[in-house]
Amino acid sequence: MKRVAIFGATGYTGFELIRLLLSHPRAKISALTSEQYSEQPVDQAFSPFRGRLPGVAFGKMEKMLSADVDAAFLALPHTVSAPVAEAFLARGIPVIDLSADFRFRSIPLYESVYGVRHKSPAAASKAVYGLPEIYRQPLRRTKLAAVPGCFPTSVILGLYPLLKEGLIDRKGIVADCKTGVSGGGRSPSLGFHYPEVEEGVRPYGLPRHRHNPEMDQELSLAAGEKVSITFVPHLIPMVRGILATCYATLRPKVSEEAVAAAYRKHYAREPFVRLCPSGVLPSTKDVAGSNFCDIAFRADGRTRRAIVVSAIDNLVKGASGAAVQCFNLMMGFPEEDGLRAAPLFP
Repeated sequence: MKRVAIFGATGYTGFELIRLLLSHPRAKISALTSEQYSEQPVDQAFSPFRGRLPGVAFGKMEKMLSADVDAAFLALPHTVSAPVAEAFLARGIPVIDLSADFRFRSIPLYESVYGVRHKSPAAASKAVYGLPEIYRQPLRRTKLAAVPGCFPTSVILGLYPLLKEGLIDRKGIVADCKTGVSGGGRSPSLGFHYPEVEEGVRPYGLPRHRHNPEMDQELSLAAGEKVSITFVPHLIPMVRGILATCYATLRPKVSEEAVAAAYRKHYAREPFVRLCPSGVLPSTKDVAGSNFCDIAFRADGRTRRAIVVSAIDNLVKGASGAAVQCFNLMMGFPEEDGLRAAPLFP
């Protein structure tokens, strides 16, 4: 049984980590941090988990840096995560970071996207991008997993087989994504306030959302050449979920069977990627509360257009579920531990 700490435990991703790890057969939550709720009893601060966390140490982040644990999950804002990760890594404790601090392979790129100086560039050089479907073996060997952003997860998983197999042009790729309001975090902000969102759909983060460079980085590595996609996120009136619809141009003489073969090659044995059967398209409702990514694709030989649709729960496969998946690989556990729950429906 591995003892784990969750830093930033009262945000939405922190709550999801607690929910998933409470059902994990080989993990025990030993420490929780929250700057806002640290003076409150655990059962009051974590009312959905009342009675499920007996004896858990709970307090401010600085006091928990010396916690006696076997792994640390960091559900903290960017810039805050980096020094915390560095402190645990110095003690030889594996870290699964859900912020953006270690996702970028280029420190100058991270600094330009987030407008801050990176606090732990040495640690960043050792991080592995936390997408198991692509980096499974490196994740087994690393001490630092950088869990992808939610939008990048949906888009990268959708497009990766096509770019890796050289089936689409690297120029002119468009990712049109819809997300629920929980993607804005638990701290209230006017743009994500539900009365402002209900009955409407609106784009945001234009002309270049900060997840865009993360997508470009990983898709360029898949293609073996520079890829720069057009990414447009939209906020819709639901709590959970991301639906990504990606458009690309097929290279000459690429058949629909070649496209289907590429997806089977990369995902047929993946435990958390489900290729939709013929006639079925993904829905956020079908993956809610689960670690699944559902993918469907259509290829039109006449117009040379490829359309790929992927659906994830932004708080699970797009964040905390992926973090637990990385943790399992890093610890040598079965990859599905703590993640076997079926989607919630209705």
